[in-house]
Amino acid sequence: MPIDPTLKKVMVIGSGPIVIGQAAEFDYAGTQACRALKEEGIEVVLVNSNPATIMTDTNIADRVYIEPLQISTLAEIIAKERPDGLLPTLGGQIGLNMGKDLAEQGVLDRYGVRMLGTPLDAIRRAEDREQFKNTMGELDEPIPESIIVSSVETAMAFADEVGFPLVVRPAYTMGGTGGGFVRDEEQLHLIVQGGLKASPIGQALVEQSVAGWKEIEFEVMRDGNDNCITICSMENIDPVGVHTGDSIVVAPAQTLTDREYQMLRGASLKIIRALGIEGGCNIQFALDTDSFNYVVIEVNPRVSRSSALASKATGYPIAKVATRIAIGLTLDEIDNAVTRKTTACFEPSIDYVVIKVPRWPFDKFAGAQRSLGTQMKATGEVMAIGRTLEAALLKAVRSLEIGAHGLKIDDLGDRPMTWLKERISEPNDERLFVLAEALRRGMTPAEIYQISAIDPFFSHKILRIVEMEAEIGAFADRGISSLPKNTLQQAKRMGFADATIAEFTGCEETEVRRARNELGIHPVYKMVDTCAAEFEAVTPYFYSTYEEEDEAVVSDRRKIAVLGSG
Repeated sequence: MPIDPTLKKVMVIGSGPIVIGQAAEFDYAGTQACRALKEEGIEVVLVNSNPATIMTDTNIADRVYIEPLQISTLAEIIAKERPDGLLPTLGGQIGLNMGKDLAEQGVLDRYGVRMLGTPLDAIRRAEDREQFKNTMGELDEPIPESIIVSSVETAMAFADEVGFPLVVRPAYTMGGTGGGFVRDEEQLHLIVQGGLKASPIGQALVEQSVAGWKEIEFEVMRDGNDNCITICSMENIDPVGVHTGDSIVVAPAQTLTDREYQMLRGASLKIIRALGIEGGCNIQFALDTDSFNYVVIEVNPRVSRSSALASKATGYPIAKVATRIAIGLTLDEIDNAVTRKTTACFEPSIDYVVIKVPRWPFDKFAGAQRSLGTQMKATGEVMAIGRTLEAALLKAVRSLEIGAHGLKIDDLGDRPMTWLKERISEPNDERLFVLAEALRRGMTPAEIYQISAIDPFFSHKILRIVEMEAEIGAFADRGISSLPKNTLQQAKRMGFADATIAEFTGCEETEVRRARNELGIHPVYKMVDTCAAEFEAVTPYFYSTYEEEDEAVVSDRRKIAVLGSG
């Protein structure tokens, strides 16, 4: 289908200020949307109240309004600009809610503005907790036993009937705002009261808890012709119980059997088709690996926080593709900008491991409660790519800028084992480092699973890092020159920093680097190209690894290096 010729001017709603529980991923998505629209010759009107974003740069949109994201303000801008269409699905939950409210209050009809991409009915069925529950029932897709409440009394009656623990999920909020796990009546009263206040429609879902099950996400794309693809599967290292924005997330999913993967992939495609979403969609599942039972936790009918991760992890430009779908193109008509030989209808294939680790603000809020739950507390995240999970994990830890270059932090060495076990059993920002310390002291992955429900696969990977620490440390008295080349090479391939190797061998970091260079152990760079090198990449990006083949062809053109902010 060609681009809708009636679309001359489109309004894009941003996501507003960056707050705890919402980082800068929606600035990324909104910027990509504006660029895609301009590339197709459409005039772009952008509204966002945050000046510290790329999308509010005057080069990104044709008209930029830095104004409060309120219905009255947006209505005035629509009356002045008279856009042909509104794109609300690239500005996070704020943008989605604003688009929904403008449609429901008749502003869009009054000025002849079309809601682009995902239709209003699909937004309601995904975001309104009662409609979502009914839709999943019609599809025969399992969800936890639940009730929609608009009062604390109704929630209390449900708790008397089914018992605790329960989960409270307010409608139309993001980052788990207003929700949480509850274990008794006092917590239920407090959280439901706060959740109903946080919900724009005064509604919350109260459901039975599936805490401890494996949490899996699928990023899915659909166009107006009902073509669907899955872009990326993602697995949370933390089991259900921690908001996905506060979880360490691995892509692709690492521990699923083929049967489990195909089961959840099939459910994802069925759900996005039934909802009628046009564009990107994020679907979250809880999976019981002992029984093949699963439940649908949530569906985000928009580009989500995970979309930024999935987009960078695969090289597939989710926000740009979703925008082009919104203006009338189908997946088979949209070129893959990375290969320029395939279309957006090809499912990405990756031959590496990607890890996302959240960055929490507890260094600035030292007295804050450091436990993690269904309300997101992170203000940002880092992503790392490696050929192995261990390499990606260690690279991500170094990227956090918390003073750690490996899985060791200073204040854990003197802690008793009982304290370590307690910290592993309750999700918190330091659990990864505590888990590594427990493994150093002889705790097994099976024991960790018993108290945390973290899959032993991940603990075994961390154990391999701990064992390499010990192997390197055995040469501490003999100096770095005595470390065999094979051991040093294995450590670098596993993601060990020179500083970490220096710490365990008792020498200076510069000595490790000099020894490594003398042995010819250097990083090479591999491509992220969406297709696992099946086609030649025209515009790939790269990640470092200590292997043999370097895929980055260096030109002789003059160059400038630009450093990001981390």
